[in-house]
Amino acid sequence: MYQQTLKNYFGFDSLRPGQEDVITKILHGESACAIFPTGSGKSLCYQLPAIQLPHLTLVISPLLALMKDQLDFLHSKNIPAASIDSSQSWDESQQVMQGVRNGDIKVLMISVERLNNERFRHFISQVPISLLVVDEAHCISEWGHNFRPDYLKLPSHRLWLNIPQVLLLTATATPAVIEDMGQKFAIDKQNIVVTGFYRHNLDLAIAPTEEDNKQQALLNQLEQDSSLPTIVYVTLQKTAEHLASWLNQQGYQTQAYHAGMDSEHRQQIQQAFMAGNHRCIIATIAFGMGIDKSDIRRVIHYDLPKSIENYSQEIGRAGRDGLASHCTVLANKSGLNVLENFVYGDTPDQEAIEAVLSQIQASPGQWEIMLSRLSKDSNIRLLPLKTLLVYLEMHQIIEPQYTYFADYRFKLLKDQQFITEQFQGERREFVSQIFACSPKARTWYTVDFEALWQSNQTERKRVVAAIDYFSEKGWIELESKQMTDVYRVKNAQFNLQEQAGSLYDLFRKKENSEIERITRMLNFFESSQCLSHTLASYFADTNAPEQCGHCSVCRGHTATLPGNLQLSDISDNALKAWCDPFITACPSQPSTAAVTRFLCGMTSPLNTKIKARQMNGFAKLESYPFRQTQTLVAGIYPHLV
Repeated sequence: MYQQTLKNYFGFDSLRPGQEDVITKILHGESACAIFPTGSGKSLCYQLPAIQLPHLTLVISPLLALMKDQLDFLHSKNIPAASIDSSQSWDESQQVMQGVRNGDIKVLMISVERLNNERFRHFISQVPISLLVVDEAHCISEWGHNFRPDYLKLPSHRLWLNIPQVLLLTATATPAVIEDMGQKFAIDKQNIVVTGFYRHNLDLAIAPTEEDNKQQALLNQLEQDSSLPTIVYVTLQKTAEHLASWLNQQGYQTQAYHAGMDSEHRQQIQQAFMAGNHRCIIATIAFGMGIDKSDIRRVIHYDLPKSIENYSQEIGRAGRDGLASHCTVLANKSGLNVLENFVYGDTPDQEAIEAVLSQIQASPGQWEIMLSRLSKDSNIRLLPLKTLLVYLEMHQIIEPQYTYFADYRFKLLKDQQFITEQFQGERREFVSQIFACSPKARTWYTVDFEALWQSNQTERKRVVAAIDYFSEKGWIELESKQMTDVYRVKNAQFNLQEQAGSLYDLFRKKENSEIERITRMLNFFESSQCLSHTLASYFADTNAPEQCGHCSVCRGHTATLPGNLQLSDISDNALKAWCDPFITACPSQPSTAAVTRFLCGMTSPLNTKIKARQMNGFAKLESYPFRQTQTLVAGIYPHLV
């Protein structure tokens, strides 16, 4: 059925365990879910069927790096594949869209956010699709470690686009996440294929290390064999910079890598590492997704990972060639509060939720929002704001209608008369109306949709389709900006305080769940059971050996992590000196949580708005636990909520 394709395109005589099961189900017209360890060939489960299926395979991928990696592989196998992404020019994306329309492209890769784009939705709705592939599918589950609200919309996108089959791919799914994914896409349990998480070639070690000794402990690890390709993971960008600089001073050559660097510099470092020119990278979690280097021999966690799921993904980058590789955590609890602060920073204040709800009550019928503006106005970070909107949908308060760009503007590449003369009768009159209602500023025309409606009851959808057509023909250069989400308000008759309290409770439950996830990770690191077996069990693999023989516990070393560094007491006067300028600068009375975020050095829309980073108190208590700091703030300012 597929053996010839497998040989001709991929050069393989047979498939790995699990691949055959998944591919057979897809080629028989069924949906499936593949839960395979990192580096075990999940991608082939859609790449091979894509060649044989009659129509387009649409792949949802969370990161540009992952897309580019997979596209390079597909092109190397002469499989027609492309992406539509933010790095492309207008001409490049138009060329891809034309290739998809013509049926010349078999695999199209996009981010989930692309499906919010009005112009893309208009284009993709006209294309027959055989298979929807969701990479990193655990992102759809609130019980997953990397929940992304836009993923929740994928089941409804699938129905709207009338896609008959779905394939979910992930390496990190707990039993709760597996059940959640299957339910959301209505995938039969027998079509969920778990091949096992256990990696026989990974040596797992937990090395309890006092914070003051970590730098030297890392250098000792690296100097054991300086030739081994190595990734050292840290939590903060400044740690990556500092550590790389210190190691270079000690004579050990290394490079820092983090999201704060410009993309060109990051790309150069990544390519040099892939080529073997850099042996060691000191990186935040920005490094790794899409890295398919088979001979990484060491992964060292200088700081605690964010969760067991993150740990498993990061060590999963080692030893993909099947050869022995070492994964070590230089573990203590001193960085614990930094991890917890990432969690606490994402929980919106109840007053912030009330501000969003009051906007909905003031917009009966239809509610239009620009996410970035709503984030600033309400002081809710973008990701939790998206989560809040999903919760509001689940509570039957709002219902998403469509997303559009508030502004469309174009520049003429052919003159108006030429474009108008391409049409006859009513269509010519319609095109003339578009130009008449698009005022010009120097070279750019801006479409006035309101004027078009007032003059001729012309629907926005028809105008967008027309200017898209002009753009495809090369008659105009089109730009769109200021994305606006439109919701139907299903129920504005709710009690504001009660509803805000209920939603706030949901966020607090999510917060508690994330803090518990950190606790579970610490318990895992201090486990007296085989680490490989415990890790495999966490990810629903019941077949791993009870004693692997290649972890620190099996070698007789159960870890006890050193505790937090002793933190000095903070005087009331010092606290007031730091906090008073912040409170005075706030446009309205801040919550104790908002003041605590300021002291802990967290980014928030409010802190950006009032330039909190420039204030003396910003990040003064960065090394103190969030809840402890909040208690201190509440004691000094009892009138704050």
